[in-house]
Amino acid sequence: MPTQPPSRRGDWRAIRALLPYLWPRNALELRVRVVIAMALLVLAKVTNVYVPVLYKQSVDALTGTPDMIKVPVALLFAYGLARVSAQIFGELRDAVFAKVGQRAIRNVGLQTFRHLHSLALRFHLDRQTGGLSRAIERGTKGIEFLLNFMLFNILPTLFEIALVCVVLWVLYDARFALVTFATIAVYIGFTLGFTEWRSKYRRLMNETDSEANTKAIDSLLNYETVKYFGNEEHEARRFDHALQRYEKAAVKSKITLSVLNVGQGGIIAAGLIAVMIMAGQGVAAGRMSVGDFVLVNSYLIQLYMPLNFLGFVYREIKQSLVDMEQMFSLLGQEREITDGPHARAIEVKGGTVTFEDVQFGYGPDRPILKGVSFAVPAGRTVAIVGPSGAGKSTISRLLFRFYDVDGGRITIDGQDIRDVTQESLRATIGIVPQDTVLFNDTVHYNIAYGRPGATPEEVERAARLARVHAFVESLPQGYRTMVGERGLKLSGGEKQRVAIARTILKSPAILLFDEATSALDSHTEKEIQDSLREVSRERTTLIIAHRLSTVVDADEIIVLEAGTVAERGRHHDLLARDGRYAAMWRRQQETAQLRETLENAMANGAG
Repeated sequence: MPTQPPSRRGDWRAIRALLPYLWPRNALELRVRVVIAMALLVLAKVTNVYVPVLYKQSVDALTGTPDMIKVPVALLFAYGLARVSAQIFGELRDAVFAKVGQRAIRNVGLQTFRHLHSLALRFHLDRQTGGLSRAIERGTKGIEFLLNFMLFNILPTLFEIALVCVVLWVLYDARFALVTFATIAVYIGFTLGFTEWRSKYRRLMNETDSEANTKAIDSLLNYETVKYFGNEEHEARRFDHALQRYEKAAVKSKITLSVLNVGQGGIIAAGLIAVMIMAGQGVAAGRMSVGDFVLVNSYLIQLYMPLNFLGFVYREIKQSLVDMEQMFSLLGQEREITDGPHARAIEVKGGTVTFEDVQFGYGPDRPILKGVSFAVPAGRTVAIVGPSGAGKSTISRLLFRFYDVDGGRITIDGQDIRDVTQESLRATIGIVPQDTVLFNDTVHYNIAYGRPGATPEEVERAARLARVHAFVESLPQGYRTMVGERGLKLSGGEKQRVAIARTILKSPAILLFDEATSALDSHTEKEIQDSLREVSRERTTLIIAHRLSTVVDADEIIVLEAGTVAERGRHHDLLARDGRYAAMWRRQQETAQLRETLENAMANGAG
């Protein structure tokens, strides 16, 4: 089929990507373990091949006239010792290699996890988290299966087959070796070709499994939204549609597996019959003893039992390679945002932030910022306002360097942020976002996330400054209280205060408030604003806001519209100018007055 060559290339890419982890640099102990494991593997297989020879000699000693028969105690003892020795060598090999295999799995998983965090925001916006997590899970399990079975089943079995062919050739004649080799070659060729053909069903199963898992996670994470709109059955239908596709692929996979098993059994039976007929003729002609007949039979049974298992192993290895290919393809994703070869740690003196003719778009057909220029002097506060889609939140993403600008530059104290390390840049900036997402852990963990390793006293001090300490103390378990998935056990205001405490603990030189209070009620908003003012005192602060009432005290207000600076100035100056800002202010004031009137009317009606 035309899809086979790409699949084979993908298999080899996956294997080549894994090999460095099995022979790691600067890890002498692991390399020694690999060498010892290989030596034990050879010992186990050589011993295993010698077992039927001892069996043959024992049978020959026990055949003949009754008065000539002697019990070959030494041979029987050697036979039993050889069998248990082969098993011991195999178990020792597994024990010695275990650390190498598990270290490889750990390092691949960790590197993939780190790489995913190093990819740009654009990649994560285009991907689905459920599918990513499933790809990593299946990939690491695939590595474990590949190590356990390919390295210590397929390769040793092929080595044993070669040894048996040599022994049969030397002890008898070439026919036995050739028939054995031909049977195995046909068996392997059939297994390879047929399994390659049916691997498309496994790929389809993976795709539909990821799709179903992603839909399930997405639906459960948005549990409340599903309930609000009564769409449980709609979500169930979406999930079941993915499961139906998986079901069809799984049925086809199972049917083709049965065909493969029947074909393998037929090939093995044909080879077994041919070799046993030749051995029987040799005994009848007096060229071979009964022990020779038993030897050939023992070798065939000894080979075909693992060879039959080899079919299953190969199928599973093919599936593992498909899973590994998907995971290693994540490692192959290019990093859109990287530190330059001469990038250095940023040096912050005052914290002046400057946007110089910044141009940016999420794609050639979607320009967002069109030559935006402004500066936030050290220790001052600048607010950016404007309608939805004007590019306000894009500014925060560019400042954190989630994306690089298409034109112009962004500097901090004169240093282009593309010339400094991302780690030092992001350590310099603290953010309180509009949608505060917390980890499903304790309140203490979520505050301490601003500076992992902070002492409990430092965490508590940050909580006091954010005016959340009293609330936390009122909880039954205090700072050890679990906040739930994405912090759903806390209210919007409580989550925002935790986010402020986290930022205080980080103690950045530059603060960024991205619509930090737009989702809160008026009373909570005022309390949060008081906390934000206290946090931002004497720090360079950039406020991205929708509610203009939150930025009236800013040193400068910049009005963005359609990706350009439409107006700029202080609050009173912009009102006096009676332009876009003044029109936005009047609309929001009218809305606020209408809301207040409705609230008063409802209160009077209740009274």
